[in-house]
Amino acid sequence: MNVTEAVTSRRSVRQFLDKPVDQKTLQKILQTASRSPSGGNTQPWNAVVVTGDELTRIADAVKAKVPTAPSGENMEYDIYPKDLDGRYEAQRKGVGKAMFDSLKIPREDGGARIKQMMANWDSFGAPVQLFTYTPKYMGPPQWSDMGMWLQTVMLLLREEGLDSCPQEIWAMYGTYMRELLGIDDDHIFFCGMAIGYRDPDAPINNFEVPRVSLDEVVKFQGF
Repeated sequence: MNVTEAVTSRRSVRQFLDKPVDQKTLQKILQTASRSPSGGNTQPWNAVVVTGDELTRIADAVKAKVPTAPSGENMEYDIYPKDLDGRYEAQRKGVGKAMFDSLKIPREDGGARIKQMMANWDSFGAPVQLFTYTPKYMGPPQWSDMGMWLQTVMLLLREEGLDSCPQEIWAMYGTYMRELLGIDDDHIFFCGMAIGYRDPDAPINNFEVPRVSLDEVVKFQGF
């Protein structure tokens, strides 16, 4: 698989097969991903990779929080800007609608929508979670570095026939996630990422996710 194939075949997978992921494969991927760029070679990413009973423990603990704090509790950052608008908000809403449409869940069926959202806590059936965090004093450039590292991991997963779903939803319970993972108070929790083998036949893994045209987001000057 070349880089273009990895980029174009990567998507946020929301239904995985019941198939284990080899630890040695993950170690190889993460070792290679350490070559990701970072300003001043700071390498601000840190992660805990979890599977099996330990992942079940964490998922069950968070699910127990949801009924009393459905909108989150002690979030350490805003997942979306409070004033998100224009095409950015339209794109966010659009992909949500496409996802629910792929499952034939109408807008008025709140129960089914909640059930689908709850699937996040079960990692959509993926056997592995990669939870990412960084020191609290890190700024936007270092958060960008974390994003580049995660993207590198996701592309290397594709090279190995694996898939992923980055999940900022775990950050809704940021301080609790740090407690569950044994991360000290000097750090901030960023996100989770489900890792496994996609179910190729699941409709939720096959709906179109459009991208903005190049002309709308890029200007060329001096060519």
